[in-house]
Amino acid sequence: MLDQRRVLRWIYIGRLSLASAIFVAAVLAWQAAEARVTLIASLAVVAAITVTAISRWYESQTRRPTGRAFFYLQAVFDVALVTAVVHVTGGQLSQFAALYILVTAGASLLLPAGGGLLIAALGISCYIADVIISRTGAMDVGMMLQLAVFAGAALGVAYLSARLKEAGTDREELEAQLALARLQAEDILRNIRSGIVTIGAQRRLLFANPAAGALLGFDHETAAGRPVSDAIATVCPALAEALDHALADGERVTRGEAVITQASRSFPIGFTTTILDADGDDASLSATAIFQDITDNKRLEELRLRAERLEGVAELSASLAHEIKNPLASIRSAVEQLARAPRATDDERTLGTLIVRESDRLARLLTEFLDFARVRKTRGDMVDIGEVARTATGLAASHPDCTRGIAVVYQPPREPVYVEGDEDLLHRAIFNITLNAIQASPDNGRVGVEIRSLSRDKVPPGVTFRDGAVALRVTDVGPGIPAAIKDRVFDPFFTTKPGGTGLGLPIVHRAIEAHRGCVLLDTGKRGTRFTVLLPLPQPAGAEAA
Repeated sequence: MLDQRRVLRWIYIGRLSLASAIFVAAVLAWQAAEARVTLIASLAVVAAITVTAISRWYESQTRRPTGRAFFYLQAVFDVALVTAVVHVTGGQLSQFAALYILVTAGASLLLPAGGGLLIAALGISCYIADVIISRTGAMDVGMMLQLAVFAGAALGVAYLSARLKEAGTDREELEAQLALARLQAEDILRNIRSGIVTIGAQRRLLFANPAAGALLGFDHETAAGRPVSDAIATVCPALAEALDHALADGERVTRGEAVITQASRSFPIGFTTTILDADGDDASLSATAIFQDITDNKRLEELRLRAERLEGVAELSASLAHEIKNPLASIRSAVEQLARAPRATDDERTLGTLIVRESDRLARLLTEFLDFARVRKTRGDMVDIGEVARTATGLAASHPDCTRGIAVVYQPPREPVYVEGDEDLLHRAIFNITLNAIQASPDNGRVGVEIRSLSRDKVPPGVTFRDGAVALRVTDVGPGIPAAIKDRVFDPFFTTKPGGTGLGLPIVHRAIEAHRGCVLLDTGKRGTRFTVLLPLPQPAGAEAA
């Protein structure tokens, strides 16, 4: 509301106009005027031009805000200029005496309330000095009334100027607070991971933050004002339908789920919609959707369900294996003795050999069941996970299934990385994952194994590791895992390999879970990647603290 620089501009203009007008009048209209009067008018216009030019130059050169001393100098000069004008135009009878009030008003706008009153007192003193001392030498009633008017006007102007400055200051503070709130809101909306879109009654985009543009696949800056309902419906029909229902029926959605399908990927989102009716009519109606990628949340939920399912199957496997293994051993022993009897025929010996062989196969299967059920971390040593991975991948590379020209490439960490755990259990888990990748690879394929340390902020959302994690990634270039069976690869006894038991990956999951880690699976049309996350050990004394 109050711009000090603008007030100064008007003071400059008024000052130069007044000095110029008095000078022109002294030269043209007052031909009979005394030389002293013309000299004062000339000096006034030269001083006004000089002081104004210097003041304007000082304003343009200084980088700091103009101080009060500068404003006081301007006000004092204006009082002197008005006094000169009053002097040459008749003193007490001068019609320009009211200019003291304008000078007081200008000073009150630039200075504190006390400063305005001080300038008013200076103006009154100068007026008295000019009129009383130079003209009459005494004060009459009219003079006293005129001074009273000047004083009252100065007080009123000073009060109004103070109120105006206060209102301007309040407005400036309010504008600053609003600007700060706007900047903070824009910064939050720009950096928030959730997408936010607002659509008006005409199905045109009113607002979208960068996260929304990235998730939905459009430029949020150039899309504003365009009809984007169709574009949203193309990649996420459920979200577009929810926004349409919100605009048409006022229907809000809380904790809804949908799927965004782009050319390169497809991922689930969770969303909430709301409506806003600013003016109470349909034209001002808008619908807002807040949504985010919940792929990590879904993955963690799958990990939790997988762990619960495997735990139940492990208990069942252990009980069944114990119940079957002992009778099976008795049957095998009895059949073996019958087959060796002297009275046994060749057919009986052949059948006995078949039964013994199948009994041994069932015994091995039961042993795997028991291994699956007994997966527990029995030791808590500090293990160099890089060295464990090197020996496990080397063993997998020498497996008979790796004779089809498959290259197993191991990338060790830059420096030794230690985890707390059971070395044998970790070795078995890494071997199983690597062997699984080898078996899924085509001839002359490549299996990559790498280990990296992840800081706490690099760990996937929802996975809580206090001091960061170790990530072991095993990647193949095979055909990928079909979506129909992707969710079943960790199920016990599920396998697509001839003669497989379906316990390799479930054992891996239970082994890593026993180390408070997790196994993540990413696959596509070409290639699959298993990621094992293990927590870094806490520093000594952390638990005690």
